[in-house]
Amino acid sequence: MTTKAAEGAAPLATRQRRRRIPTELSIFLVLVGIALIYEVLGWMFIGQSFLMNSQRLTIMILQVSVIGIIAVGVTQVIITGGIDLSSGSVVGMTAMIATSFAQSSTWGRAVFPSLTDLPAFVPIVVGLLIGAAAGLANGALIAYTKIPPFIATLGMFVSARGVAKWYTKGQPVSGVTEQFHFIGTKAWPVVVFLVVALIFHIALRYTRYGKFTYAIGANPQAARVSGINIEAHLVKVYVIAGLLAGLAGIVTAARAETAQASMGVGYELDAIAATVIGGTSLTGGVGRITGTVIGTIILGVMTSGFTFLRIDAYYQEIVKGLIIVAAVVIDVYRQKKRRKH
Repeated sequence: MTTKAAEGAAPLATRQRRRRIPTELSIFLVLVGIALIYEVLGWMFIGQSFLMNSQRLTIMILQVSVIGIIAVGVTQVIITGGIDLSSGSVVGMTAMIATSFAQSSTWGRAVFPSLTDLPAFVPIVVGLLIGAAAGLANGALIAYTKIPPFIATLGMFVSARGVAKWYTKGQPVSGVTEQFHFIGTKAWPVVVFLVVALIFHIALRYTRYGKFTYAIGANPQAARVSGINIEAHLVKVYVIAGLLAGLAGIVTAARAETAQASMGVGYELDAIAATVIGGTSLTGGVGRITGTVIGTIILGVMTSGFTFLRIDAYYQEIVKGLIIVAAVVIDVYRQKKRRKH
């Protein structure tokens, strides 16, 4: 290539880079488009506004906040090239165990009658430790035995749900203290979600933890050569994912004022869907928490929109599955385009 041609090619490449729309912006535009479609359909078929109903929007945001907390952890796992199928079951297990330490002495069927009326921080710490322990088991199996993440977390998916059922022989745990219930009231679940998202947005973007996470997902061999202890870092990532699933279990139980072994069923798939819709690549090395937050809201808008239009629940599951597949197809297309450039 001559000097003149090289000089002409450089501005062209620069212009192409400038024209490229940021992933988060394109995902946000999809969110706006979906919301507007529901608004139009609402006036056409229901005679009501979808966006102007503050109560509906509040319920929607509260519902997706728990999925969002899980999705922040799942995002980090997927960036490393892994997957976490256990988060929904960890929510159920954590909810059952944490709530048993949050019961009031006025409740006649306490799991531990001598451990009632404890300060709220006790069940919170217990729940976080249970979640972290599940994540530690996942991470250790994946990092040190080289079991595929799909298999390791599938095992935890089954085991954690079994523990949730065994803990009280299938009986719900109720009668929580006002202190514990407060965590799930008003806008606190949303506040918890946004604080968690902000912390890990900063951690992934500006710290060594984030650099290592992206490096492992992009090229594990190069990461190892550059001196990253891949095994230790993977364990750390899965512990954080477990910790956040535990936190989601605590918020869910506090909001419901009860815990049941069936809590969290399907949450792992919703969290993966929110993550993938938010632009995180299932091949690893690509993804941002900001995208995951928008993806979580898209999921919430879609679910709320289906309910608003009185569409049966099973259609919602079908469409959700199709959207996950479409998001993966778009991701594969993006990856191919990047390799060509």
